[in-house]
Amino acid sequence: MTVSTASPGSGQAAAELPQRAKVAALIAICLAELLVVLDNTLVNVALPSMAVQLQADMSGLQWIVDAFTLAFSGLLLAMGHLGDRFGRRLFMIIGLSGVAVMSAAGALSSGLGQVIAARAGMGVFAAVVFPATLALITNIFTAARERAAAIALWTAMAGIAVAIGPTVGGWLLEYFSWHSVFWINVPVALVGIGAVLATVPESRADQVDRLDRIGILLSLAGVTALVWSIIEAPKHGWFATESLAGYLLSIALLAAFVGWELRVPTPVLNMRLFRNRRFALPSLAITVSYFSAFGFLFLITQYFQGVKELSPLEFGIHSLPFAVAVGFGAPIATMLAQRVGTTAMLVSGLLILAVAMYIAGRTTVETPYLGPVVVSMILMGLGFAVVQGPATESIMGAVPIEEAGAGSAVNDTTREVGGALGVALLGSIMTSVYAGKIGGRIDAIPAQIMNAQQKELAGNTPISIIGIVKAPVNPLLAQAKSELIHAMKVAAMQGAEAASYVAVGTLVVCAVIVAATLPWRPERGRSILMGWRESGED
Repeated sequence: MTVSTASPGSGQAAAELPQRAKVAALIAICLAELLVVLDNTLVNVALPSMAVQLQADMSGLQWIVDAFTLAFSGLLLAMGHLGDRFGRRLFMIIGLSGVAVMSAAGALSSGLGQVIAARAGMGVFAAVVFPATLALITNIFTAARERAAAIALWTAMAGIAVAIGPTVGGWLLEYFSWHSVFWINVPVALVGIGAVLATVPESRADQVDRLDRIGILLSLAGVTALVWSIIEAPKHGWFATESLAGYLLSIALLAAFVGWELRVPTPVLNMRLFRNRRFALPSLAITVSYFSAFGFLFLITQYFQGVKELSPLEFGIHSLPFAVAVGFGAPIATMLAQRVGTTAMLVSGLLILAVAMYIAGRTTVETPYLGPVVVSMILMGLGFAVVQGPATESIMGAVPIEEAGAGSAVNDTTREVGGALGVALLGSIMTSVYAGKIGGRIDAIPAQIMNAQQKELAGNTPISIIGIVKAPVNPLLAQAKSELIHAMKVAAMQGAEAASYVAVGTLVVCAVIVAATLPWRPERGRSILMGWRESGED
């Protein structure tokens, strides 16, 4: 990354806005962020309906989620650089327009492949929007306390999206088909475009490095190969030839990406930033927290709608404790980090997440909602919030303000890669355990009761319990059906338990690494880049 001077009328002018104009711009920027985050929460609620109507198995549902995430994460770095070059407000408008168009395409889809393609397209344009949001905030709010407060609100917006997403999605599915969770994005995007045009000043860097196209392609190919291998592993076997080939290919591509970035004069990902512990370790904490949170949300969808048989609207209402905890905890955590330091907040947040995942893993079919389930959701939301705000503020202090788009893209990429891996790995672990427990029982069902396609779907997709619950059956077979449904629910929860323990181990290891290597001394308003230079690091 080249340290450059802001061009006249761009970042410098944005920082000199009156306070009221800054607040208006922040609201518009957060609305654009809301649209991007809202989409994933809406889609999670609609997964059961999609599974039934599109005949999608577990890997198909994972791809509905991860097609967006992969396209999003793979292009964030490129779009951050291009936004710095051509204008961040311009890119926000282009991205919001593209999200609206691709959402309409998703709403008009009639097959699984079309839905996945539309979701990937939405991810592309979301990648155009997202780096610009945090970059504009960093350029508009240059004072340390103002910037921390603005980033806290930006982080809390994710909690608000989680809060309204499942509830709004549940209400839509109560009265309309799953297509409505795509249609709702269109008016939100149009309102966002109008708000950005009315309130947000243009901001760009005076000069930006050449775009590293090879680095972008290598990173996108490497992450995609890794996620694909993990998602498809339950079908082929975790150590089957296809799976091992996928792992090796992804490792080779990612190694080539790192090697290229270290050698190329203008890398899309400046590896030198990772020498700075105050940049590298918060990035690791964000990746692991998103890994756990996205995996948790994916698993809890199977639990509420498959095991507890809640309607989409009931699911949305029952998920509110997680969302409220995120929205409540993020601003407080970011401001508290100014006093006690980033390290204390990150370690605390990671350990809270570990406790939440452990409690979630102990949940059984008979566990009441008011008790361990609610406790795990509140702790999950609080832990997630405690990590996100302080880590983001720390990361954004490590890049020059003129290149805030590229820095924001690095921050966002760590989130999305972690989220994609969480859905892929934790979802696949759940599927593997579930299939191993219930597969033989499903295979033994007579063909006149369940055909081969239905058996395949029921045998590897926990959420398919919904379809079996609603399917008519001969009264003489009602008892057998009831026993099968209970066995499927038990197997699903055993799969979720195994997945949660993997997350617990990952979180604890990350907490130990952060505690042992990240400085505990608070920065107290000093920019991280300044501290880096003063220490003599190159």
